[in-house]
Amino acid sequence: MNVVISKKETIISYTIAILFILAMVTAGVLLNDPEVILPEIAAMAIALWVYREPGWLRQPEKIFIAPSITAVIGFAVNQMDISYIGKVSLTLILMMLFLRVIQSNLAPSIATGLLPLVTNATEWSFVISVFILTFILMIDVLIFKLNSGIERKVKIQYKYMVVFLFLNFVWISLCWITGYEQLAVIPPILVVVYESLQKPMYSEKMAFKQILVLTTSATVGTLLYFTIDSWIVVTLLNMILMLLLLRIVGVRIPAAYAFPLLPLVFPDEMIKMLPVGSLIAGVFLFGAVLLYKKWEMKQKGMQM
Repeated sequence: MNVVISKKETIISYTIAILFILAMVTAGVLLNDPEVILPEIAAMAIALWVYREPGWLRQPEKIFIAPSITAVIGFAVNQMDISYIGKVSLTLILMMLFLRVIQSNLAPSIATGLLPLVTNATEWSFVISVFILTFILMIDVLIFKLNSGIERKVKIQYKYMVVFLFLNFVWISLCWITGYEQLAVIPPILVVVYESLQKPMYSEKMAFKQILVLTTSATVGTLLYFTIDSWIVVTLLNMILMLLLLRIVGVRIPAAYAFPLLPLVFPDEMIKMLPVGSLIAGVFLFGAVLLYKKWEMKQKGMQM
């Protein structure tokens, strides 16, 4: 279960998390280097400091280790002279193998591993930024003992890694066949898909809310990006609007805070496609997760 914190502590946590996100974007603006802006860090800050997600807090050292190593994997694969689809497929496989080896289920690691492929990261500033920001997140968790009372080890269903890879390969193949290869990877969606597979229960209502929230966050982020010149102002507005959106819909989806930052780092040709692409990817992938979970429940029922 998620940790319950007081209203005052919640407000303070939101304030600190949003200031941290703004500091990251400000650094990117001042350095004139978008590669230091990591959308998934926004999701991690909210999930760790505000939501106190047990699955993300369980092993604090992996808050730093897992995303950092997957970032190195993605960055290294991106330097290879192979097709984009080949890079995505190889990175997905290597990341799942790595997470299996270190016995981790930390979903944000998927986003940090895939981001350098989407943005075509070529500067080490990307990797350094991942190292620094995830280290800060980890240290904060340890200093304030945000993981206190959370069981360190739980049984991980590694079969879902295989299912996750299968769903991705089907989606990637469809994108390749239709000529929309750039839509093969939308990191925040894949993070939520991976987490949804781990859930013991998954319903049509949850799938609908996930699609609604993620598509809306992508749309809001894209519209503000094209409307306002200041990335810092855009980021602040996005964070406030995402807070309101999630309160209205009544769900906790950390990835909603990552989505609006994607236009700041995505290639120009992808930004305009982001809202529609997110909707299509969401309907397909979350629909596939729903079908799989229903089949899984049916199989369990037959075995009882």
